[in-house]
Amino acid sequence: MIRTLCRAGGALLQQSQRTAPRLWVTPAQQRWASSLPMNTVVLFVPQQEAWVVERMGRFHRILEPGLNFLIPLLDRIRYVQSLKEIVIDVPEQSAVSLDNVTLQIDGVLYLRILDPFKASYGVEDPEYAVTQLAQTTMRSELGKLTLDKVFRERESLNANIVHSINQASDEWGIRCLRYEIKDIHVPPRVKESMQMQVEAERKKRATVLESEGTREAAINVAEGRKQAQILASEGEKAERINNAAGEAQAVLVKAEAKAKAIRLLSDALTMQNGNAAASLSVAEQYVSAFSKLAKESNTILLPSNTGDISGMVTQAMTIYSTLAKTRQREAAEVVEEKSEELQNQSASTQ
Repeated sequence: MIRTLCRAGGALLQQSQRTAPRLWVTPAQQRWASSLPMNTVVLFVPQQEAWVVERMGRFHRILEPGLNFLIPLLDRIRYVQSLKEIVIDVPEQSAVSLDNVTLQIDGVLYLRILDPFKASYGVEDPEYAVTQLAQTTMRSELGKLTLDKVFRERESLNANIVHSINQASDEWGIRCLRYEIKDIHVPPRVKESMQMQVEAERKKRATVLESEGTREAAINVAEGRKQAQILASEGEKAERINNAAGEAQAVLVKAEAKAKAIRLLSDALTMQNGNAAASLSVAEQYVSAFSKLAKESNTILLPSNTGDISGMVTQAMTIYSTLAKTRQREAAEVVEEKSEELQNQSASTQ
């Protein structure tokens, strides 16, 4: 008996699905839900669908997926709601931005039925209601933004539209998951002005970059010249220091050599025949001096007896002997003074 009823119920269900009308159906969207089945006592509800049952014209219960039983004649399946995510194309519409630019904009709406009871009895046509709400919300949100911000803040614009739709659709048992703007069309003149603005901005950035490059090049050249001058001055300073150190060293070497030569000459003069050697040296220097006369200047001073070399040597030796006697006398006086001081000190101690 039960097997016969199940077979009859299945046949009637298939026939009803072929002939019964559908809810929430638009040919352009091709979104189908199950048709209204007939009450065959034994019913099989597909997954992700909710069947709203009325008993004697009043809401009775919602059939869950799987096997369900109904009372013939008293129970009637009034609505069939799909619990899957539904995609609705929002038709293109015109909107005016904050800076009075007319835009043509369309979008896609993603929603889902959370409460089949509210979706069935809360609104007459849920699809039409949600679509109209999305269009009005879109126009309202676009009126708060300028044209530039519409392109930059599409994500925030979508989020605001979803929030506004969910505030109104809670009473309908529908939840808007997300809203996406597909296309934004601007008037041709506005598009041309935007293109000109983009080109002007690119030229501006190119000019700025070129000027910055020129400035950096000038700065680099100036820094190079500065470093070159600093290095040149440091090199010149080091050169002068080295030259001064070399000259000082040369002076010291010359002084040491001259002192050594004077010391050797003094030792030689104290030896035997020292005066003869000194006379010979003076005669040589006298002849050498006369050989250099009139080479560097036209004005010269000559002594009256230039040919008397022996007299010149005798005169030089006389001066030398006088200076030597003077130094010996001074040395003797110093020795006498020191001896007297020693005697005085010894007498004072006694």
